[in-house]
Amino acid sequence: MEESVEILVVVLVVIDLLLAAVTLGVVLRERRPGGGTGSDASGAGVREAVDALRPDLYAQQSAIGERLAQSAGLMDQRLQSLTESLGLELARLRQDNAQQLDRMRATVDERLHSTLEHRLGESFRTVSERLEQVQQGLGEMHSLAADVGGLKRVLTNVKNRGGLGELQLERQLADCLTPDQYATEVVIRPGSAERVEFALRLPGGDDHRPVWLPIDSKFPQEDYERLLAAQEAGDQAAADRAGRELERAVRVQARRISEKYVVPPYSTDFAIMYLPTEGLFAEVLRRPGLVSDLQSSLRVLVSGPTTLMALLNSLQMGFRTLAIEQRTAEVWEVLAQAKTEFARYGQVWERLARQLQTAQNTVEEVGRRTRAVQRRLRDVEAGPDDALTGPEAGTASSGPSARD
Repeated sequence: MEESVEILVVVLVVIDLLLAAVTLGVVLRERRPGGGTGSDASGAGVREAVDALRPDLYAQQSAIGERLAQSAGLMDQRLQSLTESLGLELARLRQDNAQQLDRMRATVDERLHSTLEHRLGESFRTVSERLEQVQQGLGEMHSLAADVGGLKRVLTNVKNRGGLGELQLERQLADCLTPDQYATEVVIRPGSAERVEFALRLPGGDDHRPVWLPIDSKFPQEDYERLLAAQEAGDQAAADRAGRELERAVRVQARRISEKYVVPPYSTDFAIMYLPTEGLFAEVLRRPGLVSDLQSSLRVLVSGPTTLMALLNSLQMGFRTLAIEQRTAEVWEVLAQAKTEFARYGQVWERLARQLQTAQNTVEEVGRRTRAVQRRLRDVEAGPDDALTGPEAGTASSGPSARD
């Protein structure tokens, strides 16, 4: 603002100087003679003109200075009032902005607090649920670990391991067969103390004595685990030794089953050795010639859970077919009896027809006798007077005797 005032003062001074120069030129032009004058006369005239104009210039300069001072004062007042107004407006704007910022901050804080509280609540709830699930999973893992430990302890005991195989075999038999189609702890050889775990009851001979199909559960776990450990370690020599030991154990068990329970005609000419795991059964099948040798030499059929289920289903279908055949024989017997009874029923109908014919003849004879009696009664009702009245009477009296 001060620079603008200075520029205005300089412009006014320049204008005054121009005005003075113009006035000086006009004066010189009026005083210059027409044919030309000397330099002394010209210089004197110029000095006189300048001296005459100097008071006016000083007066104008002082007037211009006063006006500039007044203008500067007014401008300072206006600038001061404008500065005060701007200060007040800026203070008001700062106050309004501060209030709006306070309101916005309060609103944002409130919403942010509520949103943050809601989201934190949901997050804590989700985390709590996840932690609870993790805790439950850990509890289940602990129980599972305990169960696995118990199962391991069971499997390390030969007696308990055999009980586990028997339990699995019993469950499969109960799922596929009815209770009267198999039995437990069966003495197959008469007078022997050997009892097979399970035996299927097959139809027997004419004396209705059943033929038993022995099923015994075996689980050589130690040999099988040694084989698996050797295979996992990549030790081929140890795997071969463990495979031979497993094969030897299976042959020993099959020989015991054959000697104890294969007793025709009390049993079938073969027995079933049940292996309770598919892995063990598959490993036995992998032994070259083992299964076929057991079937041919020892008459023992090796079976796993899946193959035993298929065998039991086929036997169940055989039992149903046999039941249908037995029922069919009963039906034919009933039909033969019905045929005999129907023939007797025809004879009864013939006798009844003859009796009905005799009764019909008797009824006809009774009808003829009744009509004869009625004619006699009509003659008795006519009397002797009616007989003497003329030819009609004679005709009436002679008619019945002639018909009789």
